[in-house]
Amino acid sequence: MFDVVQTPLAASKGPISGTVRKGGLVLTAQIPKDPETGAIVPGDIEVQTRRTLANLKLAIEAAGGTLADVMMVQVFLIDAADAAGMNRVYAETFSAPFPCRATVVVKELLAPGMRIEIIAQAQLG
Repeated sequence: MFDVVQTPLAASKGPISGTVRKGGLVLTAQIPKDPETGAIVPGDIEVQTRRTLANLKLAIEAAGGTLADVMMVQVFLIDAADAAGMNRVYAETFSAPFPCRATVVVKELLAPGMRIEIIAQAQLG
């Protein structure tokens, strides 16, 4: 069994644990939601990527880690043209050695107005 990590982020409305931990392994899925209200932050891909990565940082820190512990990132975008803007913000957030990453373009994401979703895996300790 795993433990649910309590983060400062607004709880999801669905049957979802946003961040979980088992031993040193932390898994988290983040979207561009306001951490207090849970509402999707409006804006272009850079605004939404910045918020999503800030949420990711909050989640990893709540589990006892840092962004340097993130080993794998999966990015879901609704438009391939958003990759350049996402990469600019991503490079502001992570530094070398960068986590392993897959970026996938999908038809749509669940919440209206959402342009990005990020899943990350971190190994603590």
